[in-house]
Amino acid sequence: MSARDAAAMSARARSRAWLLPVPAMFNLAYGGNHFTPLLHLYEQAGGYTPWQANLLLGMYVGGLIPGLLLAAAISDKHGRKPVLVAGTVIALVGSTMLAAGLHTFVLLCVGRVLAGIGVGVAMSVGTSWIKELSSAPFDPDAPASAGARRPSMTLTFGFGLGAAVSGSLAQWGPVPTVMPYLVHIGFSIVGLALLIRAPESLPTERRATGDWWRDLRVPSTAHRKFLGVVLPAAPWVFAAAGVAYAVMPALVEDQLGDGTTVYATGLTVLTLGVGAAVQNLVPWINRVTGNRAVVVGLVLMTAGMALSEYSAVVTVPALSLAVAVLLGMAYGVLIVAGLIIVQRIATPQDLAGLTGVYYSLSYTGFLLPTVLSALVPVLAYPVSLTIVTGVCALSLLLVMRNLRR
Repeated sequence: MSARDAAAMSARARSRAWLLPVPAMFNLAYGGNHFTPLLHLYEQAGGYTPWQANLLLGMYVGGLIPGLLLAAAISDKHGRKPVLVAGTVIALVGSTMLAAGLHTFVLLCVGRVLAGIGVGVAMSVGTSWIKELSSAPFDPDAPASAGARRPSMTLTFGFGLGAAVSGSLAQWGPVPTVMPYLVHIGFSIVGLALLIRAPESLPTERRATGDWWRDLRVPSTAHRKFLGVVLPAAPWVFAAAGVAYAVMPALVEDQLGDGTTVYATGLTVLTLGVGAAVQNLVPWINRVTGNRAVVVGLVLMTAGMALSEYSAVVTVPALSLAVAVLLGMAYGVLIVAGLIIVQRIATPQDLAGLTGVYYSLSYTGFLLPTVLSALVPVLAYPVSLTIVTGVCALSLLLVMRNLRR
């Protein structure tokens, strides 16, 4: 082999280096969302009330937000690789606790928090790592939007496949409250093996100096576009997904009987599948709208919430599918549009930090189903969803106004 051929092969290997962290990042997202279609199962098999089941769903936000922010700061000082390895191990322990905790609510809560830490590491550190491996010197020929699309697609497929596999195992497999977690543990081991081969993307000379906790300060959060556009739009990213696959099944579960778990699984996969499909369109949407894809996402979100409000009145299972499509499109457009803005305004020193802040804001919306469920005794779904639709419309108007300015 000539020196030229060897150099070409080395260049190709470096350009594909971004694929090595993908399985671990995919698996962390898988472990964060595979609990979603199991809510009805835990109400039946564990005897938990709907608010307890929804609390377990949202519990991992308690681990996710610290995981996002702390992991980002630590990785800015010590590199991406060791932090993602640690996050994968933490998520593996979380699945072990969930597998053993059917009748112990506290153990389930702790397991969900650990799963949230893993997702937080994936979203902040994994996103930054893949973004850096998708640009020079690793992959200089990658499109400018690849650093946003590659990690967001990885997360979305992880969220979707996790729900599909676990929901199917819960509906038709043996030991439905254990088997989904055993599968995730197996995937975690495979992800770790591949992660060890991945190259570190943050060279020593570019790492933060001083104490890592000082890096929790993220100066780019003061950027006008972050405050005026990203901040009001971000919570709707996972509010869209949460309403689609946590609230919609609850509205029609009386008509589904034993099919509630498989229906919730299908709704989750549909939402995230549509979200994944539209993510590649976001750069085109930005081109044709003058970098206003975030507005398009909020329009879709407002329309989806209005339709969910109507669905709460008529409670027709087929209508919830249309809601899932609209909200899935909103999720897919918003998550990439916001990430593109974040990566444009972030400095190399606070890329992971700003990514962590963005995802933290995004995931606050995932608590919306828990809040709506807890309010049901005093505020029925049709009323609460009407209020949410109005707030979403106000967010849309605010973002449009700030973009014009």
